Amino acid sequence: MAARNVTHSGSSIHYKRSFGDVIRGRKMRDFTWISVCTLLVMVGTVFVITPILWMLSTSFKTMGEVFIIPPVWIPAAIQWENYPKSLAFMRASTVYQNTTLVTLLCIIGETLGSSLAAFGFSRLRAPGRNFLFVVMLSTLMLPFQVTLIPQFIIFKQLGWIDTLKPLVVPAFFGTPFFIFLLRQFYMTISPEMDDAARIDGCGYFGLWWRIIVPLSKPALGVVAIQSFMFHWNEFMRPLIYLNTRSNYTAALALRNFTAEYGATPWNELMAASLVMMLPCILLFFIAQRYFIEGIVFTGVKG
Repeated sequence: MAARNVTHSGSSIHYKRSFGDVIRGRKMRDFTWISVCTLLVMVGTVFVITPILWMLSTSFKTMGEVFIIPPVWIPAAIQWENYPKSLAFMRASTVYQNTTLVTLLCIIGETLGSSLAAFGFSRLRAPGRNFLFVVMLSTLMLPFQVTLIPQFIIFKQLGWIDTLKPLVVPAFFGTPFFIFLLRQFYMTISPEMDDAARIDGCGYFGLWWRIIVPLSKPALGVVAIQSFMFHWNEFMRPLIYLNTRSNYTAALALRNFTAEYGATPWNELMAASLVMMLPCILLFFIAQRYFIEGIVFTGVKG
């Protein structure tokens, strides 16, 4: 009997040791995996940050230091005057006023227009609703170049060329991608809330404004952020529709820095580009939490 107890006790000790080895091995594998992922993130961060740091370094250099080989990261003398010179050349006060106006109006238009269209596709029961939704989605496959000439002809007939209207008015009709995004989010909201709102006397507009909009703030935040990023940096449409420098947006004004035969002032161009990029960077840090939250909530189910 004593021998059996000893044997049983020995097997118990062996079991405890093997279980401890398993736990330690699992912790080691987790630590190794986390270390590898952290290293990959650090390498990716270096690749992402390096161009921005080079822009910052170039914006404080003289033209002679820009093309020195091997490259010099820290200039011999910091050229602070590159920033006021670049902003004066691009007429920053007018340019950023136009860009801010266009961006804010497009955010309002795309948020309201896309939200109303998405509400119709998700809540209204009408014949051919799904067919119209598929037709709307099919427009995502059309390249911008396909509709460019017809839109230009329409805006020319309306007398909107060289004004900000072609950049702003289409936003109030919604954007297919944003309509799809919001529609998917609205489908996750329980229809029982619609019934409760109708019992309380809400119509369709009241249902949208009092129930859907308050519950969809994360998704609307995603729409607003992406709309800001797109319209603040948009170049193609301002290039097509705007001719007068007093109507230029920031992205279009940066083109005026380019010159032939190597005469482009790269130091001033980098300074102006950093100033233009600053609102996007600030928006990212301020609204990062809302952006991630909206993406997670929007992708819960389709």
